[in-house]
Amino acid sequence: MNKNVLNIALVIALSGLALSANAAAYSYKDLGTLGGTSSYAYAINNVGQVVGSASTTNNAAFYATIWNETVATSLGTLGGDSSEALAINDVGEVAGIALTADNRAFHATLWSGSSAIDLGTPGGNSSYAYAINNLGQVAGYVYNQTIDQSDATVWSTNTVTTLSTLDGKYNFAHAINDSGQVAGAVFLPNSFEHHATLWSGETITDLGTLGGTYSIANAINNYGVVVGAASTFNDEASVATLWDGSTTINLGTLGGDYSIANDINNAGQIVGNSEHADYIGPRATIWNGTVATDLNSYLDASTVAAGWVLTQANGINDNGWIVGNATNSLLGIYSHAFLMSVTPVPEPDTYGMMLMGLGLMGFVVRRRKNQKI
Repeated sequence: MNKNVLNIALVIALSGLALSANAAAYSYKDLGTLGGTSSYAYAINNVGQVVGSASTTNNAAFYATIWNETVATSLGTLGGDSSEALAINDVGEVAGIALTADNRAFHATLWSGSSAIDLGTPGGNSSYAYAINNLGQVAGYVYNQTIDQSDATVWSTNTVTTLSTLDGKYNFAHAINDSGQVAGAVFLPNSFEHHATLWSGETITDLGTLGGTYSIANAINNYGVVVGAASTFNDEASVATLWDGSTTINLGTLGGDYSIANDINNAGQIVGNSEHADYIGPRATIWNGTVATDLNSYLDASTVAAGWVLTQANGINDNGWIVGNATNSLLGIYSHAFLMSVTPVPEPDTYGMMLMGLGLMGFVVRRRKNQKI
């Protein structure tokens, strides 16, 4: 019987520890640059590696960049003066774009280790890589300047696949999950109206809008949930949107007329940016369900006093860590990459439960000792 009581006490104490994981505090880090004045963070993997782009000393060049902790490393280019890293998978493979040696065109690029691999421009003049999954499949598009047409494209090892269209001239792949589902946008035939689109195998699905004429898909998680933005009736507003099977959900804003969802993790947390009701400019935003929260509300007082304002959240990993761009008018910074990492902390009532459990265990131990005397 004493063993059972002791087990109950342990459950009470450990349940306090488990509940503490439900509360979280964010820690802000300015990721800095490559020596220049600006940087941008676009994606983060589950290991905590961040990718984006940053300017070099004297702003001589702008290079694709990877941050390990706060150490920034240039990934280089394909010989030109500029590159951007837009996605990273969990094994550290990076996808993005880079200028070729003649600085005349961007090419979709895969960085693996220290190598920059030109993915080419099959059927076009330039190409752009926006996403990479954990199988190394890259999604983006190829543009043909001669006929003014872009084709959503997937690069997989030595295979290049042009995705089907809705018969419009412009088609873009922006995201790919580990099942190979692709999300992006497709223009409708003979129109500048474009709709968020899902490619699943040979099936192409027009995800529709919120009653307006346009929408765009920016991210897809491994459960096939897609997020982006869509216009409302009469295109009165453009708001962050979630597509889950046959359901289209307006995620709302921070009070203004505009918001956009840029990424979603496998826990369903969504990040992007949104306007406040007073139109003070875009603010980095996190959605839990349809509840939008300004990420700036999680900054500590010293960070706010130092002048940092989070304007855009671009990526979130499965640990809830968020990356994006921040400004600082006090320091004259237009954009610096930032990382908001999550530190679980016990809630105040959790401490009480833990102490109660530990106290009960002490009572049981004392009682057992007395019974032996």
